[in-house]
Amino acid sequence: MVTSSVPRLVIAAPSSGSGKTTVATGLMAAFAARGLAVSPHKVGPDYIDPGYHALATGRVGRNLDAYLCGPELIGPLFAHGARGCDVAVVEGVMGLYDGAAGEGELASTAQVAKLLRAPVVLVVDASSQSRSVAALVHGFASWDPEVRVGGVILNKVASDRHEELLRGALESVGVPVLGALRRVAQVETPSRHLGLVPVAERGDAAVEAVAAMAAQVEAGCDLEGLLGLARGAGALSCAAWDAGEVLVSSPPPPLPVPIPRGSAPWTPGRPERLRPQTPDGLVVAVAGGEAFTFSYAEHAELLAAAGADVVVFDPLRDEELPEGTSGLVIGGGFPEVYAGELSANEPLRKAVATLAERGAPVAAECAGLLYLCRELDGQPMCGVLDASARMSERLTLGYRDAVAVSDSALAEAGTRMRGHEFHRTVVEPGAGAAPAWGMRAPVRRVEGFVQQGVHASYLHTHWASAPGVARRFVERCRTS
Repeated sequence: MVTSSVPRLVIAAPSSGSGKTTVATGLMAAFAARGLAVSPHKVGPDYIDPGYHALATGRVGRNLDAYLCGPELIGPLFAHGARGCDVAVVEGVMGLYDGAAGEGELASTAQVAKLLRAPVVLVVDASSQSRSVAALVHGFASWDPEVRVGGVILNKVASDRHEELLRGALESVGVPVLGALRRVAQVETPSRHLGLVPVAERGDAAVEAVAAMAAQVEAGCDLEGLLGLARGAGALSCAAWDAGEVLVSSPPPPLPVPIPRGSAPWTPGRPERLRPQTPDGLVVAVAGGEAFTFSYAEHAELLAAAGADVVVFDPLRDEELPEGTSGLVIGGGFPEVYAGELSANEPLRKAVATLAERGAPVAAECAGLLYLCRELDGQPMCGVLDASARMSERLTLGYRDAVAVSDSALAEAGTRMRGHEFHRTVVEPGAGAAPAWGMRAPVRRVEGFVQQGVHASYLHTHWASAPGVARRFVERCRTS
């Protein structure tokens, strides 16, 4: 067992929309500007905020999700990401005590803070209150004695007089004010149907936004006080997660069964290529660019540890798959925004279809599922699946307990995994494919497609919770 003493802070709030992302990203960038190696983390399944974190720090933004990965992996995954860093900043999710619906504190920011033995900085939207802020902070600080609220940052403060009233009210609470950000200085971060617009789509505008967040935090916050609070985090005793080690220790997959044949701008912090320790020429292509920005860094690390040469390609621009591609991973993103451009790249669509027809393993999540359909909002896609996709007014959102109902390149039937759904599209299936997952909540249903080597589903999963998935996928690449 290894003890991690990396200074760390958790940036939390009473509710969503309070300014966590601005404060966390700005703080990361401000610390980095001082020459500190900053480890960025995000509580929950969010893919977009880590892109801003990566831009702020120059390091991979990593998620800490106690529902997808289990509480026991929070410490090891944190230690993996924070290895060699001077300080770590963890952005929370929703309100401090909000977690998976009906699961108590599971997957909440508060639970992650406790697992990391990290002090919490509460970001409070003070725009419509003065003395009441004391009651709010007192309630959050005293609700769970195991959660240490070590400071407050007041957001959307209207004036010097407003700040004076807020600070005066908080004197009796015993939680120091470590920053005050003016209402007029809010940073513009455009949003759309699934949240903030990802970094990869914004180019220089994203760089400017992160710089503005850093300047705002630098001007309005006590950086030395925040760093001192981070240094007061408790020692964390756990071994850092390691892709190679977990593959060795995880149960071996069933013997591979041959699958029948014939029947970009890049995300900041994500390498364009991860080479295996023992190269054998097996290439796994991973979709990237503006249309496919959703992925967990650990997935590529596990694939590389299993022996794959992981190569990122851009479906918007590349007309061919990487040379020697034996398997394909297409994660989440916004193909609905780029449907016309994806459709226009007919050579790549045909290359993907040919690879799938050959029986090569293809793992597709959410956006990847849409890309494999016949069409998306009337635009031709790859046509691998006999299904049609379209945008919907209804948001599908939530954690899911799932069980594999069909043997596939990712999992044998009966494998249980936890996942997360987040989309505003619907897929109308045709025939010819078996379902991928069975789920019990919010209603009993089957979902996704298993067809030859293809495993396509709306469900986002975190492979660190089941590393054998990556090994099975790579083994199927070798035998298909």
